Amino acid sequence: MLPLNEFVQKRYNKTIAECSNEELYLALLNYSKLASSQKPVNTGKKKVYYISAEFLIGKLLSNNLINLGLYDDVKKELAAAGKELIEIEEVELEPSLGNGGLGRLAACFIDSIATLGLNGDGVGLNYHFGLFQQVLKNNQQETIPNAWLTEQNWLVRSSRSYQVPFAHFTLTSTLYDIDVPGYKTATKNRLRLFDLDSVDSSIIEDGINFDKTDIARNLTLFLYPDDSDKQGELLRIFQQYFMVSNGAQLIIDEAIEKGSNLHDLADYAVVQINDTHPSMVIPELIRLLTARGIELDEAISIVRSMTAYTNHTILAEALEKWPLEFLQEVVPHLVPIIEELDRRVKAEYKDPAVQIIDESGRVHMAHMDIHYGYSVNGVAALHTEILKNSELKAFYDLYPEKFNNKTNGITFRRWLMHANPSLSHYLDEIIGHGWHHEADELEKLLSYEDKAAVKEKLESIKAHNKRKLARHLKEHQGVEINTNSIFDIQIKRLHEYKRQQMNALYVIHKYLDIKLVTSLLAQSQSSLVVKQLLRTQSLKTSFT
Repeated sequence: MLPLNEFVQKRYNKTIAECSNEELYLALLNYSKLASSQKPVNTGKKKVYYISAEFLIGKLLSNNLINLGLYDDVKKELAAAGKELIEIEEVELEPSLGNGGLGRLAACFIDSIATLGLNGDGVGLNYHFGLFQQVLKNNQQETIPNAWLTEQNWLVRSSRSYQVPFAHFTLTSTLYDIDVPGYKTATKNRLRLFDLDSVDSSIIEDGINFDKTDIARNLTLFLYPDDSDKQGELLRIFQQYFMVSNGAQLIIDEAIEKGSNLHDLADYAVVQINDTHPSMVIPELIRLLTARGIELDEAISIVRSMTAYTNHTILAEALEKWPLEFLQEVVPHLVPIIEELDRRVKAEYKDPAVQIIDESGRVHMAHMDIHYGYSVNGVAALHTEILKNSELKAFYDLYPEKFNNKTNGITFRRWLMHANPSLSHYLDEIIGHGWHHEADELEKLLSYEDKAAVKEKLESIKAHNKRKLARHLKEHQGVEINTNSIFDIQIKRLHEYKRQQMNALYVIHKYLDIKLVTSLLAQSQSSLVVKQLLRTQSLKTSFT
């Protein structure tokens, strides 16, 4: 790799110091893409295909520079030219490919899979506007498209494309790849995102409204399009099938390219179904295998031995259940397979709670995943235990060997090395650099728990970071905060059905508590009434 200053000189015919932050961002984007392109793709025989409707990957510039081993050198070169990497990072728009926990989990997993040197790709859709962007106008919340796809971005157009059949038409996909370099690894993996060349943003009307029936032009516009009406529900089925049909065809093609005869497909591929959105990959793989001459019984056996399901919710009403008639409207070629899978379940188990198609004609996607996969996991120890003992107990009683737990982790290089360099450098001093690659190395800190000097240093780093944040808030929001207070910060979208709303109500409650105590203090010389009130834990906590 050329030094950055030479790369910039060749690109713009001027020095780093002479470039704008926007120019430097584009230079660094292409600089890191070039470095990543020089790494070979992992070619292990067996590959994990992590299929997910969401990948909340976040801004990629610094994360990729860290993983490629370029971050420190780039930061020094920029600083020598009077430029700050942190300011250049602000130019990057965040990829709007995910929304919440399951999307962040997916992003963390594809990063860790790459860092471990395992062969594993993410598979999803290339949403042009993601979920939405929230703006406030006249103190009212409005939603507008989140236009994150600029002319130059992290996507690399692939030569692969597939025919995806629907009830009344067939669409031709385009595959885009985003490189996923592991932390200082020799190889890389990829995030494979399918799209349509025919998608057209001009159909978007006010806010994020659009014609939900024009599938060829709307299919990958938005993540989770409004499904409050039938057309919205059908659109979600169109999206999900487009994702899994492309993914299933990719899986089969790549296995054949490596020597599979498809009877041994499970030796070449494993499919991780992240929540129920990709569930139709099960009947789709069965359909594709039988179309290639494999008997139905064997096709079902193959798919059952290569698919696994991650559950993200304990709420039964939140698990996807599609009316069979809706599937008939969108993907009629899958309906006979789903009905056959359900028939086999009903022939073996009489309990209505474990059937795939219920008495109302709704297809329970999670039920299909559990019956026709080999693994079911929750994403926290408590969550998994609730699934086993309550919400999915009927299935645990049938398949106790399938249930296991995979606790959510974090990409600690992003959230520690990048987000908190002062702390990271101090950790390097006292426990070495091993934790950069192996998080368990952080346990070495336990040997310092009684060291006053270490505690003092850690407190000073925290205080320094709080002062930096206080300056940022004053400069950008005109708000002054006391750095001796406890910071509790909300940084993502507010969803009325999520815990964030409860947190907002909690803050209001505490504010009113404090106002009450302050008022009583002002009214009472002896403050006897106040002391009585402070005996309650709520007010005591607020006031102190």
